[in-house]
Amino acid sequence: MLCSRIVPRVTDATVADRTDIPGRVLARLADAFGVGEVRGPRYLADGLMNVNWKVDTPAGAFALKRVTDVPRDRLSRNLGILAPLAEDGIPVSAPVMTTAGSLVAEVAGGVWCLFPWAAGAHVRGIDLSLSQAASLGTHLGRLHVSLGRVCGRGLLPVVPDAVSADVTLPERAVEKSHRLSEAVAAKGIGSAFDAATSVALDHRRALITKHADLRPRHATAEGTHGWTHGDFQYRNLLWEGEELAAVLDWDRVGVRPYAEEVARTAQVQFGVDGVFDLDRVSAFVGGYRTVVPLEATALVDGVRRLWWKRMTDFWQLEFHYDRGDFSCDELFTADEALLHWWTDRLDQVEDAFAAG
Repeated sequence: MLCSRIVPRVTDATVADRTDIPGRVLARLADAFGVGEVRGPRYLADGLMNVNWKVDTPAGAFALKRVTDVPRDRLSRNLGILAPLAEDGIPVSAPVMTTAGSLVAEVAGGVWCLFPWAAGAHVRGIDLSLSQAASLGTHLGRLHVSLGRVCGRGLLPVVPDAVSADVTLPERAVEKSHRLSEAVAAKGIGSAFDAATSVALDHRRALITKHADLRPRHATAEGTHGWTHGDFQYRNLLWEGEELAAVLDWDRVGVRPYAEEVARTAQVQFGVDGVFDLDRVSAFVGGYRTVVPLEATALVDGVRRLWWKRMTDFWQLEFHYDRGDFSCDELFTADEALLHWWTDRLDQVEDAFAAG
């Protein structure tokens, strides 16, 4: 999910490598994109796995992005759809082309892209008004429709007849939780996080066992599917006043069930501080369905699948105990609280999606 792409807490040298760009690299990038001398690059601390800076040049202000988690060919493909999306009325910034006619530049062992600077603010879902939540749903629906048009123009591969997603077996999830419990125990006294995690894993095993019969029973999701953004959430959205000004971060464009992206977006936007804001969930889903008439059964299926995925996934703990990356510890704590609240109100949450 989100925090897996936050800067890892490793060595100071690694952090410096992410926050600083040597002058010679900046000069080569300026030449590659033909923007003139770069002045005052500012590292954007909210950047996730892909590292971002704001740079000022004689040609204007830009967002410079070093992409680390997407193959170059896929990145180029995804960047290539932004201009057509903008022409179709989607609030996106088309990337700057290099002087060699490419949408990406390979400099100093990195893959880089450049965008005109987009003004606006990142706003958490619970800080949106109900009308903004509905508007956000409308924007997502329009985006899905527009991606379908782009696909129809041959700029994206043809959508397959069916897509599927594995449903984790309860036994597999319990097995993984035991392995993580052993990793916690191996630390001995450990930290306060270790102690809390040990308790949380015990509770999670009980939760999985108790509710295993409520999991999705087949791999094929209900409802329609097509090309989606893949990470449509507040860190990748800019607002100016009441209006959505820009949709950012197109690295994860892919074919998915539409209900999957609707459910995930609603969870990240409106599942905050351990609870769902169900009024905003319904407003958001209602806005989406004014554009894409997704059936209530598909939405309920999508949110049930997401619930089970959260129930059986331990990625934050895998980052902590397998990789030594502690950057997502707080997210685990928050997600665990939401999962318990959600499980206690499973029908209520699903009714909010269906009511939208």
